[in-house]
Amino acid sequence: MALEKGDIIPDFKLKNQNGNEFNIDSLKGKQAFVIYFYPKNFTPGCTKEACNFRDSYEDFKELGAEVIGVSSDNQSSHEKFSKKHNLPFTLLSDASGRLRKKFGVKKSLLGLVPGRETFVFNKNGQLVYKFNNLDASKHMQKALKVIKNLE
Repeated sequence: MALEKGDIIPDFKLKNQNGNEFNIDSLKGKQAFVIYFYPKNFTPGCTKEACNFRDSYEDFKELGAEVIGVSSDNQSSHEKFSKKHNLPFTLLSDASGRLRKKFGVKKSLLGLVPGRETFVFNKNGQLVYKFNNLDASKHMQKALKVIKNLE
């Protein structure tokens, strides 16, 4: 069942790139946040998307929002990817695909590649926007625009 606009983010805990447990409750009720799902570390589109979020991360922070990237890559891969590209935000390992399933992120490219989808939540954890497109260049721009328009 896919998350729809107005839904509250489901509870979850996953390991981040540093091997620490991340709990969504650390953000819910405190600040707005963007969670973007991407197919795979070190691929051209995913690197471009991560670097777009990195380059605008301060804009998100100034607006009181956090950014989180999620893929099925393991913690070690996330750590290398984060260090190589100086990513200042959290990357979560969803190796089991459970979180992807909770959000309703579909596979793309004939069902072979994990989907690319971005979700924007207000500070109460309510979904205010979602965007699904394989074009990595548009995700950050759309998410930032939505964050700017939050009350």
